[in-house]
Amino acid sequence: MYSLLMFPFLFIFYQFTRSEKYTMDPDILNVFTQPAALNQFLVENVFTPGEKKKLIKPTASNNPKLEELKLLLIDWINTTLKQEHIVVKSLEEDLYDGLVLHHLLEKLGSLKLDVDKIALTEKKQRQKLSVILEAMDKCLQLDESQLKWSVESILTKDLLSTLHLLVAIAKHFQPSLAIPPNVQVETITVENTSKGLKTTSAVEYITGSKENLEEQSTDDAFDELFSRAPDRLDDVKKVFLQFVNQHVGKLGLNVKDMESQFADGVLLLLLIGQLEGYFLNLRDFFLIPASTTEMLHNVNLALDLLTDGGLLNFSVNSEDIVKGDMKSTMRILYCLYSKYKTKET
Repeated sequence: MYSLLMFPFLFIFYQFTRSEKYTMDPDILNVFTQPAALNQFLVENVFTPGEKKKLIKPTASNNPKLEELKLLLIDWINTTLKQEHIVVKSLEEDLYDGLVLHHLLEKLGSLKLDVDKIALTEKKQRQKLSVILEAMDKCLQLDESQLKWSVESILTKDLLSTLHLLVAIAKHFQPSLAIPPNVQVETITVENTSKGLKTTSAVEYITGSKENLEEQSTDDAFDELFSRAPDRLDDVKKVFLQFVNQHVGKLGLNVKDMESQFADGVLLLLLIGQLEGYFLNLRDFFLIPASTTEMLHNVNLALDLLTDGGLLNFSVNSEDIVKGDMKSTMRILYCLYSKYKTKET
């Protein structure tokens, strides 16, 4: 008879999942096609209680668009820093200590920072990286909510954060660079809860898609609608209401008033769940919100889901949705409508 001891990985995994301290969401197994990938993931990523990490799935190595983007960024960095005799071979391994980012900032931003060129200890690397990223963020002129990287994520060689940072730098300082469009990756968010590791899978855009560009133009489109064609506003509302009821009707719900019925975020979450195939745990949102704070929580959760799913790439004030602002609500609904308008009932 075979025993677990004959298969070291199975034995380790069995003991991990059987321990009282750690339990694992079964969905995490779907992320890894090979046992070695799961084993390496658990070894390389230690999750403290309450910690949450978003990572690119190991299967992303099969994504040709992602590989194309990585090679382009490496070539761009090496060309830019050729005179400094810097050669980057790996985005994860060569950028985490801040040396390359420091040279990029000096070369592209014409800035001189009072930091050591080389930081040997982790403490000094963290201090250096903090100064560099603070200066970089000011150059990029992005709001804090738009930042998809941090000192910690870059320092821990997080590829997703590193790619977001480099794409932002390239777009700002060299907009003519032919960055491949529509680059998206499958991600997994792992959270160490009191009941064990909880995982959530999503798709995240690193570079904008054609659909994203169309969505960006919806601001102007709805401004035009409200200011120059108010007589057509009711027609657009009817289209959205028909679309919404087509899907939430499966839950026995009916929407008649867009201004008020989307304000608490509940219908929006349920609609996203129906269309995107999410199972929303009732513990994650307020089914019957009793305050503005709870309504804002629901709306922010909905916006996060849309952003993580690559459906929303423009800024939305959740307070506007809660206040029943029709223009903001319609823009959000359009993100879903533009993708699912041809979905069969």
